[in-house]
This record gives sequence, C-alpha cells and structure tokens, in this order.
Amino acid sequence: MASSKTTDTSAKKTTTVKKAAPKTAAPEKATKPAASRKKTAKPAIITSEERYKMIEVAAYYIAEKKGFGHQHMDYWLEAEQEINAKLTA
Repeated sequence: MASSKTTDTSAKKTTTVKKAAPKTAAPEKATKPAASRKKTAKPAIITSEERYKMIEVAAYYIAEKKGFGHQHMDYWLEAEQEINAKLTA
C-alpha cells in the first residue's frame, strides 16, 4: 500500500531571515608615528674599566691610521673625545 503525502502549504509560515550587513573595518585609531612608539632603551651602564678599554682600542686605531707617530698622548685624547661623544649620544 502506497501512502500519499499531502502537504499543506498554507499552514507553513514563511520567515524572512535578514542577512547581517557585511562587516566593515573599524575606524582606525589615531596612532603615533613608529618612531615615537618605540620603547626607549635604557642606557647601558659602562664601568670605568670598560670605558678605559674602549679608549685604548680607539687610540690604537687612530694611531694606526696616522702611521704610529710619537704623539701617544694626542691619540689618547682624541680617542677619549670620540668615546665620550659616543657614550653621551
């Protein structure tokens, strides 16, 4: 025996499903330029021994560049100024 299916379309309620509006990008917040967002590095603490060694090496390279003349104190003072400038920058 075959049964027949009857559908009563008038009894069905139709509902309209509203689609969500497409997501738009959130307005961008005003941001600071990349340079100002960087965390500032804490200055390294240089011991007097490390500073002395830095000056010594710099004086050697200055003397080498100038041909290892006999102005040892001048090389040292120039290196000292160079290292001081780098450490305070």
